[in-house]
Amino acid sequence: MVVPVAKFPIFLCVRSLGVLILILVLIWNVHYRGGLALFSKNKALLFNVHPVMMVTGLLLLNGEAFILSLIGLWAVWKFHNDKGIGNFYSLHSWLGLASLLLFAIQWGVGFATFWCSCGSTKFKEKMTFLQMHKIISHYCVEAILVNVLGVLMVVLGGFVIFGVVSPTNGKVDVVLGSIELEEQAMVAS
Repeated sequence: MVVPVAKFPIFLCVRSLGVLILILVLIWNVHYRGGLALFSKNKALLFNVHPVMMVTGLLLLNGEAFILSLIGLWAVWKFHNDKGIGNFYSLHSWLGLASLLLFAIQWGVGFATFWCSCGSTKFKEKMTFLQMHKIISHYCVEAILVNVLGVLMVVLGGFVIFGVVSPTNGKVDVVLGSIELEEQAMVAS
């Protein structure tokens, strides 16, 4: 199986796209929904905090946390294998693996319920509610902005998956680790 190669800084694109999505969600909530407030008599302003925090936490920070955890697991696994040390022999490793597995399940179920038609697509749900109650029209700038947000989130998900499966700039071994450098130094001397 041939693995696609990213010939551009994929994770810079992922981070930039995530920040763009957050900016657009902020524009949507501040400009079109009236702003954000944790304490206000206008409860709609309190609700507007929800999409901003969910995009920040689940889209920006959670995705990167999962990717970094997988890279960390790979690094320790490679280190143990290169040094001839067994894997998953301590309570630390079993709890860490269980945490990562639960995190992956939570992330996968959250992703499925957000995007699957059997779940509720939150932006679509919000727009449908606003359109049903004649608060906005079907083809206004706000409706187009929310649809663009949905498309950008799908594109972001594709970039994240592409970035995870693709070797960096065509390199199979991303970075020579200390073990390889030690072995090269021993062979050279």
